[in-house]
Parts: sequence; structure tokens; C-alpha cells
Amino acid sequence: MGRIAVIGAGTGAMAAAARLAVAGHRVVVYERASTYGGALGRFERDGFAFDTGPGLLRVPAVLRDLFVKTGREPLEACVDLVQVDPSAHHVFADGTEVSLPNASRAGVVAALDHALGADAGERWGDFLVRAREAWDRTRRPLLEEPLWPNWRVLADREPYPAVPRRRLLGTRRAGTLAEVGAWELLDPRLAALLESHALAYGLDPRVAPASAAVLPYMEHAFGTWYVRGGMRELARAMYERCLARKVEFRFGTAVRRIVEKDGRAVGVELGEDPSPASGAATTAVEDADFVVAGVAPGMLERLLAGTPPHGGDEPAPQRGAASRLTLLLALRGGRPAGVAHRTVVHTADRAEELERLFGGRSGLPAAPTVTVTRPDDPGSVPGPEHEAVTLTVTVPAGLRVSGTDVERVLDATRRAVPDVRERLLWHEVRTPADIAEATGAEGGAVPAPALAAASGRLLHPSNGTRVPGLFSVGGWTHPGGGLPHAGMSGALVAGLIVEGPEFRGSQ
Repeated sequence: MGRIAVIGAGTGAMAAAARLAVAGHRVVVYERASTYGGALGRFERDGFAFDTGPGLLRVPAVLRDLFVKTGREPLEACVDLVQVDPSAHHVFADGTEVSLPNASRAGVVAALDHALGADAGERWGDFLVRAREAWDRTRRPLLEEPLWPNWRVLADREPYPAVPRRRLLGTRRAGTLAEVGAWELLDPRLAALLESHALAYGLDPRVAPASAAVLPYMEHAFGTWYVRGGMRELARAMYERCLARKVEFRFGTAVRRIVEKDGRAVGVELGEDPSPASGAATTAVEDADFVVAGVAPGMLERLLAGTPPHGGDEPAPQRGAASRLTLLLALRGGRPAGVAHRTVVHTADRAEELERLFGGRSGLPAAPTVTVTRPDDPGSVPGPEHEAVTLTVTVPAGLRVSGTDVERVLDATRRAVPDVRERLLWHEVRTPADIAEATGAEGGAVPAPALAAASGRLLHPSNGTRVPGLFSVGGWTHPGGGLPHAGMSGALVAGLIVEGPEFRGSQ
């Protein structure tokens, strides 16, 4: 079998590496950082521990399939996977609060009826039925199959069956997620609940297609899960599975260039760029039959000497407009009994927030939407008299975070943790610049999942590239961002290499 060079040790790259090793290939992973995991980072200080990337897992079936296909131990034997219940607690602008049960339609309907008034739950439940139809129409082409050659069919067709809305001159159907909220859900709190799912992925609900309804549906249908010990444990389990399958890792090893010969990728050149002082660099070339790149689009282009990796007939690489600001809070006093693992504090002024995020206005709004994560995990604190809390805010890519921004996030958090300032021992701030340093993505942009419609703006380039023998894996390629999508990209790349262009995805 062949020798395969994998660039990067993120989720998608390790998923591809493990599957390819099981198929008999010799796989070497080159990672410029000192460790594996990509976005699944961990910060530790004074006995406190925090996830610095995704804090929860959705659609665990993708990773369950990976562990079944690459060894005898299932995922649950390698990590302690805990279903989070409630799935989330929401604090709306008018002070209304509601806790939504995990993966229970009847429970969610009842909770919304009780908190928001009669018929609110029924409207949300009816919406989920329509969202399921959109999911059923797009699941295979957008998650389980390589990107279709006729991908424009996905770009032009809206799979969400919007409810007709009678107007003077006929009827209209919602074409954006914001229109779904306004025209079908009717209650501004339900609309805020819907739009928060798009915002979490850095999508503007005013222009995101109605097909983005699959995002809340995925959470509802497949549940929300936490890995005891933090999501870094998931990265550890994937790394150890790769080692068990004889994948070789070389950390602290930068790939400087993808080597081409006769128009095909045939290896990688290792070494850093020349330093200004010496003007020279030590390099080495390692041969490969295939190269798998798990890096951001700009970095992949640089590895190809400035040549775009995909042709003009592909969906354009997403140039993400959104990133994340994360605050890691070490608090005195234990975690109160009964608090939700995840609380979403909704902004008091969604119009201002969207304009600052996507309309070019600088800085954060006075009261941004904040996701407050409070894991019930003894491994995250030095003892029961302390609590580790993570605050996450969607921000523009490239945002230079100021002290005022941090204060605004803390002020908004008081609606969920009233005594947060009084309990605060210390905090760490993770900015878009930190994400850019860790991932190489311009401005620290975070990729969104692939979505149908919207003229293909939210599709991603295929896993194959214009260079034979070179494949792209991870959140910046098909099927896009998010842990399940990145994991599925690894399955698609492995299938394309092992079975060739005729591979059509999982069955």
C-alpha cells in the first residue's frame, strides 16, 4: 500500500489518518504545533481546566462510526460520553427563561408552552417537522457523500418546506432563517432561539438560507453530549487510536511546500521559511503517494506556491466573517446545584448585534449574546469550592479585543451568573488572534457547516483538489465546520483514496 503524508493533526486529519492506516497505508502526520487536536485545545492553570474550542459534541454517530471502523473498542470505551440535560437554558431579552430538555420533542414543546405561552411549543414543534424534511433532503449530499460534480443543484434548490404566507399579490415563502423566525414562529423569543443556532456558527440569520433550519434540528434529533474531562479527551482518544493503528506523528514539524512532479502531488518539503537574520532555511523532502492537507484555505494556497488548490468550477472557499471571543473564568464558590451545563443569554438588541457582526460596525454591542458553559466536572476545578466557567461570544474575524469588550461580556453574563464579578478569581481571554495563531485561518475565522441554497455561498470546495494525489480535509472543505462535519470529511477523504473517484460515501 501507499505512503500518505497528512498535514495537520486536527479532528478531520486524524479521522482520515486512522481510517487510511486501517486500510493498510503507511501514514505520517506532520504537525507544526507541539501537540494534536487542532481546535480541541485545553487551558490549565491553578487546578482549573477549560476547553478552548468546541465544548459539546453533536451527532456522535460520526465518531462512533470512526471508532468502530478503526478498532475493536467503541467510542464509549475510550471516553466518558455524557448526555447533557437540559440541552440548554435560554435567557431572553425580556427576562423570560426556559430550559429545553435534551432530544425530547414532547419535553421541548411542553417547556416552551409553559415559559412562552400556549401554542409556542406547538409552533416550534411544527417547525422541527419541517426542519427534519430539510435534513432528510440534504443529509447525504451535504454530510455523507463527496461533493456532487453537479453541486449547483444543491446551490439553487431550497430544501426547507417553508409555509406559504399570503400577501396582497400572491404568496411568499421564507427564504432566510430570519424570515422563518418572523413568519412561521411569530414570537420574537422563538425567533431569537432559532437565530442563536446560526449565530453560534457565525452565520447572519438575515441572509443564511432557510435550510439552516437543520442546525437546531441536529441538536434536537441527536442530542447534545459532553466528554467527561473536557473535549480534549476526545482528541486524546482519536490520537491514541491513530497510534494503535501505527500512524506516525511528527510534532513541531512545519510543512513548507507540497511537492509536485508531472502535475501530481508526490511529497512534502519540511522546514520553516527563511529567517530575516540568516536568510536561509534547512529543508528536507519526504516522498508520498498521497498528501492530505488539514489546513485553512490560505495556508493550503501558500503550500502550493500561491496557486489556488481548487478550480473555478468549485464552490469558492469560505472567507469567514466570524470568529469567537472566549473568556475562561476561575470562580470561587462551587457550582450551584441544578444549573444548566449551557446557558444562552440573548442580546437585548439583535439588530445592533447583527450590524456589528456582519455590517461593518466596529466593536461588540452593549449586550452581546453570550453562551455560558458550566460543566459539572470535578476534573475542571481544583476542588468542590471552585467553579470553571467558559463564556463564548461570536465576533467578527480579526476583531482586536479591548478591555471594554471584555467588560461588556461580563456584564451580559450577570443575567445568568449574577455574582460572577464577586466570585471572579482570575480570567483568561482567547481572541480571534489566538485562533489565527493556532489554526492559520485568516483573522481567526471559524468555518460554518455546509448548507444548501443561498446560491452555493455556504457550500465548501470538494475534498479532492486540482492537483492529483492531493486531498483536503477538515472544516474548510466539504462538508464544512463543526466536529461531526470535520470527522465526516476524514471518512470522505479516506474513501476517495482507498476506493478512488468512484467512491460515493457511506451507505
